[in-house]
Formats: sequence, C-alpha cells, structure tokens
Amino acid sequence: MLIGTWNLENLYRPGGPFGPPDKAAYETKLAALAATITELNPTLLGVQEVGEPEALRDLAGLLDGDWHTALSRHPDGRGIRVGFLSRVPLEVLSDTNAFPARLRPVQADDEGGVAAEAGRGFLAVEAATEAGPLRAAVCHLKSKLLSYPGGRFAPRDEGERARYGAYALYRRAAEATALRALADVLLAGDGRERDVVVLGDLNDEVQAATTQILLGPPGSEIGTPGFDRPDGGDALRLWDVAPLIPAEQRFSRVNSGRRELIDHILLSHRLVRRVTAAGTGLPDEAAPDLPSVDANPAGRRGAPGSDHAPVWVRIG
Repeated sequence: MLIGTWNLENLYRPGGPFGPPDKAAYETKLAALAATITELNPTLLGVQEVGEPEALRDLAGLLDGDWHTALSRHPDGRGIRVGFLSRVPLEVLSDTNAFPARLRPVQADDEGGVAAEAGRGFLAVEAATEAGPLRAAVCHLKSKLLSYPGGRFAPRDEGERARYGAYALYRRAAEATALRALADVLLAGDGRERDVVVLGDLNDEVQAATTQILLGPPGSEIGTPGFDRPDGGDALRLWDVAPLIPAEQRFSRVNSGRRELIDHILLSHRLVRRVTAAGTGLPDEAAPDLPSVDANPAGRRGAPGSDHAPVWVRIG
C-alpha cells in the first residue's frame, strides 16, 4: 500500500484569475499531473491547492480504474482547498477549519486583523484498505511565501517584512495546533492499535517548531535511541517519515535554488512499524526534477505539472 501527499499547485479550470489561461494549458497541466499519479499508483493520495471541485473530478477522470474523491468545504481566499484521491472507498470523519476551544485568535496584519480559524481547513477520512480501516487527515498550513496589503509580494521595508513573517508564523503555529487536536481525535488514545496518517503541505521543514508540534510526546523520533524503546507515549505519537527518505531525495520543493522538504507524512505507531520504503517524486527517480520558485507565486500561473514533488511512503 502506498500513501502519498502532493500539492497540485493551482488546480483550477481555465479562464479564472488563478488558473491556466486557456484550455490547452489546462489540459497540459492535467496530463502531467495524471501521468505522475498513474506512475505513483497510490492507494490514498492527499492533495492540496485544489481550486475547484470540477478540476479534481477532471483529474480523476484521466486516471485508469475507479477513483474516489473527497474535498474540504473550507477554501481560502483564492478558493484552494485540501482533499483526497483514493483507490478505495472513503468516509468523511471531519471537515473543519476550527481552532481548539482554548486557542485564541492570532494577529494577522498591521491593522489589528486576526485569524480565528485555519485558512484552508483540515479534512479527515477513513479509507477501507485491505489491511483494515485507515484514518487520514490532510492539511495545507499557512505559507512561508509572504503577501502584503494590496496584493503585494514585496514589502515596503524590512520592518514590514519582519512583521508579516511573524504573522504568518503565528498562523502556521495555530494551524499546527489545531491539526494536532484533530490527530488526537483520530488516534483516540491508541496509535499502537490504530492506523492513522497525518499528511500535507506543512510549509516548513522537519525540525521547524510548527512541524514538531504535530509529533506529540518527544523522544522517540526515527533515528534516535528512543525509537526502538516502547513507552507510554507511543499511543499518542506521530512519526515523521522524513528520515526514511534517501538523502538525495529529501526535498519536495526548490525555493530560490534551495531544496526544502515542506510536505510531510506522519504515521501512528502501528503504521510506522510497517514502513518498507519512503521517498519523494516517483519511486524509481534518483531525485525529483523541480523548478525553483521565488517570492511571487503568481509567476507560475498556467505552468504544467506542479512546483512540488509528491511525498510517499510504502506500507507492508
């Protein structure tokens, strides 16, 4: 069984302000995405940046066999949302953008605006796999690529850059906290007996504080002495599979020429013990071939494929 996550980058039908400019560019993008998914052949694929439900259906229609889809009802201001493509039937368990009850809204701009919910929501499903029920949550946390008042991608000065960087960090940390609360519900206190996966575009790397929020009790990460020592925290933990990805593949985006792993798969105790392989891109690739992005995401409007590589894990 292969589980993956992939940011599809601006999956809109043509003609709108964010998607491909015409039908030909749209069809080229869909064909590139479909070819990658076909070769990846996932049982369950979490997806991000789906701009329209119809676009996800168009993509599923290019794939061989029967596919099931689920899509969040909580898009951001551009209309993008998270969802799933699946070879097996799905039951939606939760579709929410709410912060936990005790987490207060966080500052979002210079004018006193606040963020009181996740910008792109979280979708949780149960997939009926051959190995039994699999609970999965998909997310797309607040971006590190900053935008400023008036739709600017460049700050007026370094003070504005620092402030809006902080606002983005506040939001990403709050969203990670909300996602961890959803993970607690899916784990139900016993990740040693439940197959649970949390995946998506976390917009930060493995050791970032926001990513670490999701792991639960510390001290048992892959590659540390505690990994092979069972303890009471195993029922509540999630394990990031990043250390299992070959070093030359350990990135999912290239930002200003720098490789970074910002798309993640985190597994419960019962799942992480059955991992047989993990990677980015396609299983037979030495390393993903990705374009380098900059601080203006609008620059790739209509580009084929995606600026992210899929991240995947194989479960035995």
